[in-house]
Amino acid sequence: MNKPSRLLLLWMIISCSVIAAKAQSTSAASVWLTKVDRSALFTKQDQALKFTSSTNQNTTITVNDAESYQPIDGFGFALTGGSAEHIIKMSPASRADLLKNLFAFNNDNIGISYLRLSIGSSDLNERVFSYDDMPDGQTDPELKHFDLAEDKQDVIPVLKEILAINPHIKILGSPWSPPAWMKTNNDTRGGRLKPEFYPAYAKYLVKYIQGMKANGITIDAITVQNEPLHPGNNPSLLLVAPDEADFIENHLGPAFKAAGITTKIIIYDHNADRPDYPISILNDAKANKYIDGSAFHLYGGKIDALTTVHDAYPNKNIYFTEQMVVEHENSPTINIVNPVKRLIIGATRNWSKVVLEWNLAADPQYKPYTDRGGCPSCQGAVTIDGDKVTRNIAYYSVAHASKFVRPGSMRIASDENEILPNVAFKTPTGKKVLIVANTSKDTQTFNIKYNGKVAVATLDGGSVATYIW
Repeated sequence: MNKPSRLLLLWMIISCSVIAAKAQSTSAASVWLTKVDRSALFTKQDQALKFTSSTNQNTTITVNDAESYQPIDGFGFALTGGSAEHIIKMSPASRADLLKNLFAFNNDNIGISYLRLSIGSSDLNERVFSYDDMPDGQTDPELKHFDLAEDKQDVIPVLKEILAINPHIKILGSPWSPPAWMKTNNDTRGGRLKPEFYPAYAKYLVKYIQGMKANGITIDAITVQNEPLHPGNNPSLLLVAPDEADFIENHLGPAFKAAGITTKIIIYDHNADRPDYPISILNDAKANKYIDGSAFHLYGGKIDALTTVHDAYPNKNIYFTEQMVVEHENSPTINIVNPVKRLIIGATRNWSKVVLEWNLAADPQYKPYTDRGGCPSCQGAVTIDGDKVTRNIAYYSVAHASKFVRPGSMRIASDENEILPNVAFKTPTGKKVLIVANTSKDTQTFNIKYNGKVAVATLDGGSVATYIW
């Protein structure tokens, strides 16, 4: 055989392989299911769905990967100090098993790819602290007493074990409060940041990022303040939009630049009822240049507020950074539809590249939490009681996305459906992922249509499925 003939034959073999691979990839969809009656809890089904050319009269969800939206950074939880405290106290073998299940994504593991940390304590710590606490009446503007000692007891050791499992996980830091001596009320709860300490607080955040880096932990992004309009938590801070803009524009942004820090700056980090807050800061051109995007919670407002902010500034990213998800103890059913519809589907359909739930772990009494404003009802994604681990509704709701929608995936088009809300993604390896929630009480039979072929799916009322092909 002459050389041109050999090249032609090779080209034909490669072309046929590509066509065959594409046909195989769309011939069947695997199914992972959570049923409202708990008979399946994020369980892979034995039967895959076959794509065929047949026609029927079922409702159809068409997936179109020719139309794409935002890239995805990941799905996960807040690793609060309280979460880390419970995890670090487990026996080494039990802790390793839990962390593997949470952060590896092969086999039956769920592949969490994004974490949120508190900078200093959150309200889910045993006690309130910052990295530079001083006796009453004393200040430390040079931050000579700055120390990550509290985090070195639990958060940093747990993070190192997580990074050994997934070295590419992205980490977001959020402060609940500056050191009390920087505040107008000299208290961990409420108050405002004194303007004379804006430079010191910017330096404080720089030192946090540098200190974590020295411990082998890269902080990919920070929000400027957790829930800036809720000064009732302990710890907390009232930080109104003009103050946040001033702090970023004149202090934090320049401090990051001077220190060569590439950590992203994210604004707002509060409920969807105030899209005017981030928009007003983004309207400030001098602050805008330092800002990567805006973060949201959903204890108030509607999820489409995220799109309002995206549409105002489409070049800035959207993040969904917190929502508590709770189920009643010993419930015979699981309301999996609620968090999947509102958060996993709702936030990503409204441009969020991250979905984080609150929080990773608690004990059976939802401890620890701080006094004077801590959360006594914040259930963890997992409940840890010694070495015993119970997986809760937040775990399963995040698992439906985190295992398959890997970082670098793109949200792609899929038909909106009131009864069957859904969202679709294309992964970096070319797989398609469709997450569907059946919000009705009745079983729904529907089509998944892709590239002209149809797979027929059936989903019980109140259940959620992830389809992968």
